Amino acid sequence: MYHSPAIHAVYARVRQLAHLASEAADRLRDAEYILDHTRAGLPVELGDDFLSVLTEQQARQEAGWCFSLAASLTALGTSDALATAQLFVAERRLRGFVPEHQPPALSPTQNAALRAVARGDVAITGGKPYLRREDLRVSISTIRALESRGLVMREDCPHDWFRDERVHLTADGRRGLAASFARPRSTAPAATRPPARPAPTATRAATR
Repeated sequence: MYHSPAIHAVYARVRQLAHLASEAADRLRDAEYILDHTRAGLPVELGDDFLSVLTEQQARQEAGWCFSLAASLTALGTSDALATAQLFVAERRLRGFVPEHQPPALSPTQNAALRAVARGDVAITGGKPYLRREDLRVSISTIRALESRGLVMREDCPHDWFRDERVHLTADGRRGLAASFARPRSTAPAATRPPARPAPTATRAATR
């Protein structure tokens, strides 16, 4: 890969996302360790080689802190990933590399919903969309329309008390969305007008 300011930024963002995801995974493993050892009646190491047998309530509090930290580490991960993908595609277009796939023909509402799904902002609760951001408006009919096009799919969330299903992009949805990034807007050709006729000049008839 050539090295341009945009590509350097893409590499930096990807590395940052990887580090944050790794840190979040470590916190989730810590929570698993605390809960499993507490259920087994084993002592838990809480730092500085301090071992303690926790009560169930204490274990839940410690695990909850780990979950909160993992969530904060990855809170902006999906938005950053989407922005990084847009930056990469825009740079490649600038260099003459056009995505092989054509973006799907979507309405502005469907396009906004597809990007919201890509950011992980959409889930389904009780048959209705559950949105992580208050400024989003996504209807269930829009989600179904994207499903019928094979662009999104649902996944059950058996361990989540607040959401029934998560909504993901399919492979076609990812390719189609990427192809829409930095796409030049098609402009209708300007209507050609016939050249203006010269203004009539008054002629004087010669009189005698």
